[in-house]
Amino acid sequence: MVSEDYQTIQYISENNIATIKLNRPKAYNAFTTEMNKEITHALKSAAKNDAIRCVVITGNGKAFCAGEDLGGVDENTNHAEFLRKRYHPMMKAIKEFPKPIIAAVNGTAAGAGMSLALAADFRLVQPKTKFISAFMNIGLVPDSGFMYALPRLVGYAKALEIAVLGKPITGEEALQLGLATEVIDPHNWDEKVQQFSNSVAAMPTKAFALIKRYMQDGMHQPYEDFLENEAQAQRISGMTDDHQEGLRAFQEKRNPEFTGK
Repeated sequence: MVSEDYQTIQYISENNIATIKLNRPKAYNAFTTEMNKEITHALKSAAKNDAIRCVVITGNGKAFCAGEDLGGVDENTNHAEFLRKRYHPMMKAIKEFPKPIIAAVNGTAAGAGMSLALAADFRLVQPKTKFISAFMNIGLVPDSGFMYALPRLVGYAKALEIAVLGKPITGEEALQLGLATEVIDPHNWDEKVQQFSNSVAAMPTKAFALIKRYMQDGMHQPYEDFLENEAQAQRISGMTDDHQEGLRAFQEKRNPEFTGK
């Protein structure tokens, strides 16, 4: 097990999995300038580490993340610069991350905390989990990639309803809407999150990175352009050690043992 020192998060890497725990439980893990920077730094560190094949983002305490700590916002705040300097680097680091990111949403995810969960590749939730678009309550528009990610997950009409009406979405409702990958009983939370993370970390990492990249690009590409990119992606994945291992495992009638190479 390896851990790194941060002020507002905990970062632990073990068995090919890096866990980022938002660590301001008394403030329901609300974002601060330092937390944005530390999450971004941790993600970049994990991206460079070949031993890391999956990242889990979760929260300490009762909440996942309550969004921005409004103590740092006042009438003089330039909200555009606020986002550009603090949130956009973090969200870009998630979108460009070449390995699976799992949001283990252990409690309420509100405002930018919901945006963080939406940006992940998979979302594990508890029945008590609540997703809340809290932006309209303070006269703001959803930010931190919220309006980009949500319509792609649930469709335009439902995304608009969620963003504007602000009705909390429970874990079970999130599963039905396609926001959640799996609902886990809190009594088995740690064990099931670990099992899911292990299964994802054991996948062919380079193939995952290509799927994530080209599926995102394909959302706004002409079909002919997409088909050419698809061909290039398949060429790249076909040259990996994991592809060769997959072929051998198929021929030998066994489970493949991928290495992420």
